[in-house]
Amino acid sequence: MAAITKESTIGEVLARDMQAAKYFMEIGMHCLGCPHSQAESIEEACMVHGTDVDELLGKLKQHFGE
Repeated sequence: MAAITKESTIGEVLARDMQAAKYFMEIGMHCLGCPHSQAESIEEACMVHGTDVDELLGKLKQHFGE
């Protein structure tokens, strides 16, 4: 599987493991079921929600053992 990057979409991450949703929820991204969010990159989502993309990316990478 491809490594998770800032350009990875929320949909790609959740397709790998729905348990990763908790990291998005922790920082206020409660719109994970929205069709638009599925195509949004991790970086875009963090910009919209005013959160640190590198912090979220670190948690996701750790979750997936990358």
